[in-house]
Amino acid sequence: MTHPYEQLTPDLVLDAIERTGLLSDARILALNSYENRVYQVGIEGGSPVIAKFYRPGRWSDAQIIEEHQFTAALKELEISVVPPLADAAGNTLREYQGFRFALYPRQGGHSPNLDDFDALLSLGRTLGRMHALGQARAFEHRPALDIQTFGRDSYDFLLANDFIPASLRESYRTLGADVLARCETLFKRVAYTPIRLHGDCHPGNILWRDDVPHFVDFDDARMGPAIQDLWMLLSGEREQQTAQMSEILEGYREFCDFDLAELALIEALRSLRIMHYSAWLARRWTDPAFPHHFPWFNTERYWGEHILELREQLAMLNEPPLVIY
Repeated sequence: MTHPYEQLTPDLVLDAIERTGLLSDARILALNSYENRVYQVGIEGGSPVIAKFYRPGRWSDAQIIEEHQFTAALKELEISVVPPLADAAGNTLREYQGFRFALYPRQGGHSPNLDDFDALLSLGRTLGRMHALGQARAFEHRPALDIQTFGRDSYDFLLANDFIPASLRESYRTLGADVLARCETLFKRVAYTPIRLHGDCHPGNILWRDDVPHFVDFDDARMGPAIQDLWMLLSGEREQQTAQMSEILEGYREFCDFDLAELALIEALRSLRIMHYSAWLARRWTDPAFPHHFPWFNTERYWGEHILELREQLAMLNEPPLVIY
């Protein structure tokens, strides 16, 4: 069986761009994206555009449009995000030859320096403004980040599809169950209100330029706890993370309230992300790009290291949360 993306040739990409009324100069550069296919396409007499071709079957039209509407609303408030370009009728989701795609302006920049406390303060302010809008209403079509979708579904998929070697299967089964049980306990203790999130707010999705953070790639936008968009900006030992979070929250709370009880969810969210990542690779293994770019996946060594990582996470789940005043 061929994968749908095998039909997404450079000629098809250029034809799709020109069908929108733009004239390409035939320069096309594939960017570093695996879930979707993303290209920089040169435009005659203008700046290049970024073309994002959505993975077939992942999101419904309504879910994609809801993401686009969220970024457009953020942009209207002069929050530094990069929403898709609309056509003359105001549509941002386009279709060509069975592929849905969106066009974006090219945004330059580099990853933020998370050792710079001024940068952390600025990131906190931007995320506070983003979440102030995010809590104004809920997504109607996009899913929630929760233990079922990120944890249990991932755990069940891996066990049901024979990815884990027989020699490690029982270790994964028992350890994964213990991690999920502990995550459930922590989630039950924190009565958070889900809000609209970026969802995948790691430094690679933030482009820093002229002392301003520009947030890109809202493809994983969903409902969840506010801390989800903050914890991936932390690094180092506990003392360093505490200082970083204090700076982020100082800027954040200028624009939006934050419930410090959500700090107890950091290690649970990290655990869910680790489990979801392994299942994501497994679910995408029929896409030829994945065995090519992730040759180390699905080996006995990989699963042994994954189980070790989950053991370390189980220990972290039993540690007290960060304390911020």
